[in-house]
Amino acid sequence: MLNRRLPYILGALACLCGGAAQAQNPIVTNQFTADPTARAFNGRVYVYPSHDIRATPGHGRAGWFVMEDYHVFSSANLTEWTDHGVIVTQNKVPWVKPDSYSMWAPDCMFRNGKYYFYFPTTPRDTTISKGFTVGVAVSDKPTGPFVPQPLPIKGVRGIDPNVFIDKDGQAYLYWSQGNIYGAKLKENMLELASEPKTLGELPTKGLKEGPYLFERNGTYYLTYPHVENKTERLEYATSTSPLGPFTVKGVIMDESPTGCWTNHHSLLEFKNQWYLFYHHNDLSPAFDKNRSVRIDSLFFKPDGSIQKVIPTLRGVGLTDAKQKIQLDRYSRLSSSGANIAFLDTANKFQGWKTVFANNQGWVQYNGVAFGKQALKTVMLRTMAAAGATVQLRADGATGPVLAQVTVPKGSQWQEVKAPLSAFKPGTHTLVVSSKTNTAVEIDWVKFE
Repeated sequence: MLNRRLPYILGALACLCGGAAQAQNPIVTNQFTADPTARAFNGRVYVYPSHDIRATPGHGRAGWFVMEDYHVFSSANLTEWTDHGVIVTQNKVPWVKPDSYSMWAPDCMFRNGKYYFYFPTTPRDTTISKGFTVGVAVSDKPTGPFVPQPLPIKGVRGIDPNVFIDKDGQAYLYWSQGNIYGAKLKENMLELASEPKTLGELPTKGLKEGPYLFERNGTYYLTYPHVENKTERLEYATSTSPLGPFTVKGVIMDESPTGCWTNHHSLLEFKNQWYLFYHHNDLSPAFDKNRSVRIDSLFFKPDGSIQKVIPTLRGVGLTDAKQKIQLDRYSRLSSSGANIAFLDTANKFQGWKTVFANNQGWVQYNGVAFGKQALKTVMLRTMAAAGATVQLRADGATGPVLAQVTVPKGSQWQEVKAPLSAFKPGTHTLVVSSKTNTAVEIDWVKFE
């Protein structure tokens, strides 16, 4: 997994409103998700990812990417996410090869009162394409139901569709197959209006895929994963035209330090802040074909260049103090005396826990919204075989002590309450530390 000692960027906090919970990475923890395209429709963010599943006998290729359908998730604040369920599934699309398990990275775009969902997969008719091609499903709502078109888009062979509508109303489709391609779309959003163009100014060495194009201040940014060395990093190039020529500018996110082979992304401006949506194999550290979607803040320099994004576990947004605060999605962790482990190694969807080995261990979690109304108690889901004492402070290791919690002896999880000795209204960092030399584990913390 990524280095959990990376700092959490607080720049987005002021831009988000409302009480929020579960504001940490990955944003979906009950299933595998990857290749996220984020779109803002009517003041709400919708994420259209691909859906990794495990291969089983007769269902997909063992050791490879296995995807049979698509879900859509939405949020008003980037912290509380709703799963709207399956919107397209492989064996209900007329032109798709049955049981091909190749529903790879999608996109969605709104135009003329309709939502157009673009997805790549394997056709049953090899005269259409001997590899992947791209189809469209149409809906009246961003959450579906989506109705697949009877045939894929003619003239498109490849994966990773991305749609962009320019300020003059012209729509473009981008996709990848060794190179990255672009073409104009007709007004109906279902057919190409020009011949595909190879965007050939990009690096010639190493795999390029997953294009995502956007415009900012008159500059067109083409962003894409690229294997410069052994695994994918996120890069970008710019142009004065949606179809180039492009000039390679730099790296948005470095390669995974733990070797996750893919990364795939989108960028979104929401409430005056830019975000990078991407994926990593948090919930499947031993198998990088099962991935999970993350979000981190993204910033531009004054000259328009993109500041490199450092991935975090903390993610974006505020966490309501009255909700379960997952300390294992920390902002900072002590160099010794504390570590993160799965709650259940047989079912990693259960998430993580923070393990304190001794009184040298501490964890810091930024962006906790305590509100204005006084909170009186704190509750920990915790376990300590020999008993322990846990201390909670606001605003750093030398900040005011909020509570000192005595954890009774026990080898089972228990919920332990303690009174607050101080209350700090507003938004603060939370620092939790062990004050004894006995091991103690914490699943979550919340205030009441």
